[in-house]
Amino acid sequence: MTDNNLVPEPQTSVFDAVNGVLKDEEAARRVMMNPALAKGFPNGRPAASSTKDDTCGCGNHHGACGCADDEQSEGNDIPLKAVDDIGRATAEDVREALHQVIDPELGIDVIDLGLVYGIEIDELGRAIITMTLTTPACPLTDLIEDECASTLAGLVEEFRIDWTWDPRWTMDRITPEGRDQLAALGFNFENMPKY
Repeated sequence: MTDNNLVPEPQTSVFDAVNGVLKDEEAARRVMMNPALAKGFPNGRPAASSTKDDTCGCGNHHGACGCADDEQSEGNDIPLKAVDDIGRATAEDVREALHQVIDPELGIDVIDLGLVYGIEIDELGRAIITMTLTTPACPLTDLIEDECASTLAGLVEEFRIDWTWDPRWTMDRITPEGRDQLAALGFNFENMPKY
């Protein structure tokens, strides 16, 4: 008798295959986040001296993506952390999409204003965005959350914004592109007060 069940049997995932080869779950997770790391394993196996301090999950050294190190090199880097599966949005995808979320007061996107402090994609494809505003008294929190929801719809399953005021936002966080946009609107950074 044949089975007429139309639902396919569960298949092993790409992660299961990588973990099966490496026989090291932590190394397999790092390779899944950045397949280029697989080249660094002698004989296809993680080296015994390989540590988290050498390379973070993105393949860069010293936590450039926020995986192993919270330091930011110039203050404008946004830590990105993601589980990168085929067909799933990455933290980089979310960062690019957030260029469409415009701060209503200044007319510049939240990335170029330096309002986004970090982006993480968890195992279930949910985005966690660590973000601030130019001032804690800003009444536009709901409006920015609504813009994020519209922008990220279809890109991630769910998202959450973790609002933070530490460190507090300063104009030093504005990207060069954001500075150019504000200069085009008439802002003169030379005459702005220094705090």
